[in-house]
Formats: sequence, C-alpha cells, structure tokens
Amino acid sequence: MQEIELALLQQFGWTEIPAWGFFLLSGLNIVAIIVVAWIVKAFAGRLLDSTFEQLSKRTRDGEEKKRVNTINRIFHYITSIVITLITIMVVLGELGVSIAPFLAAAGVVGVAVSFGAQSLVKDYFTGFVLLLENQIRHGDFIEAAGRSGMVEEITLRHVRLRDGEGVVHFIPNGSIASVSNYSREFAYTVVDLAVGHHANLGQVYDIVQKIGAELRSDPAVQSKILDDIEILGVTQLGDSSIMLRIRIKVVALEQWGIQRLMLAKLRDALQNAGIEIPLPQRALHITHAESPSASSAS
Repeated sequence: MQEIELALLQQFGWTEIPAWGFFLLSGLNIVAIIVVAWIVKAFAGRLLDSTFEQLSKRTRDGEEKKRVNTINRIFHYITSIVITLITIMVVLGELGVSIAPFLAAAGVVGVAVSFGAQSLVKDYFTGFVLLLENQIRHGDFIEAAGRSGMVEEITLRHVRLRDGEGVVHFIPNGSIASVSNYSREFAYTVVDLAVGHHANLGQVYDIVQKIGAELRSDPAVQSKILDDIEILGVTQLGDSSIMLRIRIKVVALEQWGIQRLMLAKLRDALQNAGIEIPLPQRALHITHAESPSASSAS
C-alpha cells in the first residue's frame, strides 16, 4: 500500500518524504486496516443475525429456534476468527514482517496438535454436523454410543443424557456413529401378545379392537393416540402359544405409557373372556417297559 501512497504524494509534489513520514503512513494504514476489519466484522455479524432471525421466524418449534440460535453463535465465532487472522496477517505485512515463517511454524504446530488432539477435533466436527443436520435436539429421547436417555445438553464437544434411573451420561460427539431418535413426530406402541393354541383368533381380534376403541375414547389418553389400533397378525407359532403383534400410532415419547396401559387392559379382557395367556409348557410322555424277570417268566 505504501507504493501506491508514495506515487499519489509524488503527483502532488512530495518528492522527498522524511523517515517519520513512512512511520506515519504505516500507522495510518494499520488504523485503516483495523477500521475496515471492524466494519466487515460488524456487517457480517448483522448479516448472520438477519439471516438466522428470518429462519427463526419461520419455525414455531421452540427447540428448533434453539438450534438456529446455536448455529448462529457458531457462525459468529468462526467469522470472528477468520477476520481476526486475516487482519493480523495484513498488519504484519504492512509492518514489513514476512508472514511466511509464521505460516510455516503454524503448519508445524498444526500437524503436532492434530496428532495430539485428533479425538478433540473429531468431537467438535461431529458436534457441528449433529447441530447442522438437526439430528439431536434438547429434550429428545435418543440412543447413541450404547447409551439411551433424555438429552439435557448439546455442545460441540459432547451430548449429555439422563437415563431412566437418573444416571447422567456424557457422550463425546466423536464416539457417536449413529443416533436413534425416539422423539420425532410420532411413534408406535408395539405389543406382542401370546395366546394359547386353542384360542379363537377371531374372538381375540375383537377384544383387541374393543380395547383400541376404549383407548381412543378415554379422555386421559385420547390426545396421545393418533390412529386406530392395528392388528398385524400372527408372527410366531410357538410350542405352547401363538404370538400376535398389534400396534397403535401415538405421539412421540408416549409409546411406553400407552404400552403399559394396553398390556393391563389386554390381560384383564382376556382373563374375563376365558382366553388363556399360556406359560411355557413341556409335555412328558412316560412309557412303562417290561421288567426282565417278567419277560423270562413268560
């Protein structure tokens, strides 16, 4: 930049510039660089805020808004780092300091850090992808890395879960290969029902349909049930029982409560109808062989 400024000054008759003039020009250039960087940073921040504000207005889900705000903070952080690094390099160039050695040193340090902190970098990268793809949200019930529970916190470093016994699990994001999310839109309450081989399947089906209708008309749970009960049919012919599978579509995270209620109602209804819910049984056939003395006497 100094060459351009010197050429402009020479056009105005300033052919000889004292030493203090160069320092003054460098100082003014550095101030200008910092001011421009601050303006660019402010403009980028407002642009990001405006963009994510529009995204936030388009969704009514509170957890979705939290995810948008989290991603907005991440972009602000990355933008700030990039602008700061570029500003430092430009200022060093203005001072006449070659940045090539710094870049080489940074490359060596980066390689050393990458070997020592591979898992940490993997955690942050995976966490960013989880947030960006909206795989996990606060309050979801998930299964990941062999653990399951309610999501209490999501960061770029880890996911914090609390299981049914109240135990808190901190799962590094880098160890999450796949996520099973039980909290999206809807779920199915699935019940495998065992009845005896002598049971009338038509009668069993009628009982199941009746229980499904009772659940849909029950004020305590009807808002949690999204569709009529489904009888998927016989799934297994066991030694002592016939296995039937039934399911009902419910609001996400309500599947376990509805399952407990269904099992209790099925047990009472089948018992009242005289339909056996068999236990595992084994039939023994005993034969009486003739004794050697009896056979010799004959």
